[in-house]
Amino acid sequence: MPGTGRTHTLVRCCAVLALVAAATAGCSSGSGSGSDSAKGTTLKLITGVKSDPFYITMACAAQEEAKKQGVKLTVDGSAQWDVAVQRPIVDSVGASRPDGLLISPVDTQALTPSLAQLQNAGTKVVLVDTEVSDASIGVSRISSDNEAGGRTAAKALAELMGDKGSAIVISVKPGVSTTDARIKGFTEEMKAKHPGITLLPVLYDNDLPATAATQIQATLAAHPDLGGVFAGNTNTAQGVATGLQAAGRQGTVKVAAFDAEPDEVTALKNGTLDILVAQDPAGIGVQGVDQALAAIGKKPVTARIGTTMVAITKANIDDPAVAKYVYRAAC
Repeated sequence: MPGTGRTHTLVRCCAVLALVAAATAGCSSGSGSGSDSAKGTTLKLITGVKSDPFYITMACAAQEEAKKQGVKLTVDGSAQWDVAVQRPIVDSVGASRPDGLLISPVDTQALTPSLAQLQNAGTKVVLVDTEVSDASIGVSRISSDNEAGGRTAAKALAELMGDKGSAIVISVKPGVSTTDARIKGFTEEMKAKHPGITLLPVLYDNDLPATAATQIQATLAAHPDLGGVFAGNTNTAQGVATGLQAAGRQGTVKVAAFDAEPDEVTALKNGTLDILVAQDPAGIGVQGVDQALAAIGKKPVTARIGTTMVAITKANIDDPAVAKYVYRAAC
């Protein structure tokens, strides 16, 4: 999901850019552009939070790919990151019986019964960005390498902190596959290779920027030596930036954040955020459509696809090869 650590070293950034270019070049290899066999096929995309630029970018790319392939795709999404909000949307898909469903589940377990029912009824399910624990759900799973992203966030943040002081992770909530993986990668890297940095207990803001802002201010009051923050997703990064500005600590407390939505890029340019680990939601959307159509057409499907990430810094944000990974606020 968005919100997502953007701290890569420049060396890794170069390697990642090469991988992203290669992955992007292969994005349209799936069902064949506008084939007659695709006519009449219906796809549905259910995103995690419909107003999030990460998911807007994914949806825009998926719609463009569906149009290119000559199929109908409709998009819906939760108003907030909440199973109680997303489940009725998933259940309503059963009535329309689409040929394929692309979904970013907001919980690793709670939606499994609904998805299993859809799958058993013949709908080809593709998991995009987030996953469920049950390995039988989904013909394909497409997401960023979130654990690796967490590790690179830790490396870059430790370097900015001079390998000293305390650091904290603020994220959405436990039980979200993507952000859980980011936290795992970050904490393992920090504990194993940066013993001079004290990791404070992880805080969860329930995907509410205002909560993250309050949490970072309270942490600053309790730990004056706080030198770094890892923001687990877009909304958390926004809240952390707001809280640091209110406390007058922007720039002195280094922040690594996932994703590259417009407000985060503004914060990067003004020095409130230091490194953004941009995912490739557009690539996820394109691959989601292609893999669903391949399954529907009884063609080979790739069971797991990992899209890469690009480290965006103030120094490289104006590079067109990097800037194209900034997320969209609208199609």
